[in-house]
Amino acid sequence: MSKSRNLLLTATLACVAAGPVLAGTYGLGREALPEEIAAWDLDIAPDGTGLPAGSGSVLDGEETFAEFCASCHGDFAEGVDNWPKLAGGEDTLADKDPLKTVGSYWPYLSTTFDYVRRSMPFGNAQSLTDDQVYEITAYILYSNDLVDEDFVLSNENFLEVKMPNAGGFIVDDRDTAEAHFWAEPCMENCKDSVEITMRALVLDVTPQDEVVEASAEAAPQPADATAPAPEPVVEEVALDPALLKKGEKVFKKCKACHQVGGKAKNKTGPILNGIVGAPIGAVEGFKYSKAMKALGEEGAVWDDENLTAFLTKPKKFLKKTKMSFAGLKKEADIEAVTEYLKSHGN
Repeated sequence: MSKSRNLLLTATLACVAAGPVLAGTYGLGREALPEEIAAWDLDIAPDGTGLPAGSGSVLDGEETFAEFCASCHGDFAEGVDNWPKLAGGEDTLADKDPLKTVGSYWPYLSTTFDYVRRSMPFGNAQSLTDDQVYEITAYILYSNDLVDEDFVLSNENFLEVKMPNAGGFIVDDRDTAEAHFWAEPCMENCKDSVEITMRALVLDVTPQDEVVEASAEAAPQPADATAPAPEPVVEEVALDPALLKKGEKVFKKCKACHQVGGKAKNKTGPILNGIVGAPIGAVEGFKYSKAMKALGEEGAVWDDENLTAFLTKPKKFLKKTKMSFAGLKKEADIEAVTEYLKSHGN
């Protein structure tokens, strides 16, 4: 190497050594604050690491589950429509069509607690207190016949609960045990041609551009479909205090998706202030299904008849509704919750 090139190399190395050490950073953002890390660092290990102090009984859990979980998972954790079943499925894992629930499949109770605490209720994650999570977890255990109704779950007895399928999982060692099956993967030009063999519409998950015709059969049609939607007429009537109180209790089954009151916001479902007598599918800022929107454009309103039909069985009233709730079984509950909604005007 020439003397001049040697001097240049030495000078370059000296500059690099004296410069800032970037070590793979790009000069973007900042380090997370301890409280920010703590807000996300919620994982709970099977050995109880990360488990918060607290407790919750099965009896309290029944009420908490009814308020926050039952609209999707059923009053008894049996599942609603396509929402997951959390109970049942005992001894079905070897069947052709196994039912995988918390009781039949999940190996560790920490998985249940962690998931509820981190991700539930749907649309309002991490709004539950630690005690409420203990209550819900205890109720799920009871729904799977794993504890008695007087059971109280806490951080102190948490590890004493043994799940039926705790021995049904093994360490994933495929990187070594199955390495002899592997072949070098093809990364480009792997096929001469590619063709579509099936569309997701079969699974009813592909959005449709056309207005669903089923909406025309789902609810009573106005006499003149071309006429503008009528203005909602809400009669000033005295509300029954006893019915209101009962309706507020029934509405707990709706609170996971809907809000009412002065601070109400659209969540998974629209706010319900002023809904009685209002045009269907007209809450500002909420994205309705095409079927629901079409029904409103045809002039249908949420009168007592339509509300009763919808609350009884939403999927029967409108086949393509996004409403996941199966419906209220008791006429008295429907009457009460309707009265409660009437108390929340615009």
